[in-house]
Amino acid sequence: MTNTSGAPTRIGVPIRLSSSDAPDARVGEANELFVFIVELLREAGAEPVLLTPESVLETELGALDGVLLPGGGDLDPRLYGQEPVEAVYDVNPEQDTLDLAVARATLDAGLPLLGICRGHQLLNVLYGGTLIQDMLPSTVVHSGLDPDDAAASEWAWHDVVLAPGSRTAALYGSTDGTTVKIASGHHQAVATVGEGLAVTAIADDGTIEALEDPARWVTSVQWHPEAAQLPSAERLLPFSAFVKVCRKATQDRPGGVQ
Repeated sequence: MTNTSGAPTRIGVPIRLSSSDAPDARVGEANELFVFIVELLREAGAEPVLLTPESVLETELGALDGVLLPGGGDLDPRLYGQEPVEAVYDVNPEQDTLDLAVARATLDAGLPLLGICRGHQLLNVLYGGTLIQDMLPSTVVHSGLDPDDAAASEWAWHDVVLAPGSRTAALYGSTDGTTVKIASGHHQAVATVGEGLAVTAIADDGTIEALEDPARWVTSVQWHPEAAQLPSAERLLPFSAFVKVCRKATQDRPGGVQ
């Protein structure tokens, strides 16, 4: 998919900096999901651009059509005014610095921005919100199910209803709102919502599952649309929709090719 004649739609994705060899297996799992995201963007017709701490972000972003913030370890709770609890894992100051810099530059540039899992949480913090550092029961993946069910699978599966007319619903091809089955795998969640963000999906247990900025194309989901266990078409759908959003945003900018 191209944004101008012959030019591919370029989506920036900040790399993951923690090693898959870390003792906590969740780090390696997050890195694998990062690879899935890059592959799905490519399958959707985009050219993924891996953003590094060494990148000159202003230069990189000037050549991009959109940015995706992927999952990963926990944000440093000090970023939202709290001291870390014991269950916080894989806090990486370099990762926080990179992801926040990319997110801020993306907002400044007016590019479409999609956050997934950690990316959802990071956007909420960037807008001034806070997080639940560890959902109960402690360190058990959020599920909406009992702990035995949650431990039996890599993911906890449950439904969420997407707000009608939301950008989140549009990622799943709906304007009236829809119910989607999601792959849930997180021990943190949004606590207070950042100023200027609207909630567009809530789980049955009250977990805030999706956010967006009504003033610009910024949206985020707590779940993992890239999960390999999803049917291929369902897995690709939100990434294809995001690539189309990025392509259209570039065309609509002054000087964009229609």
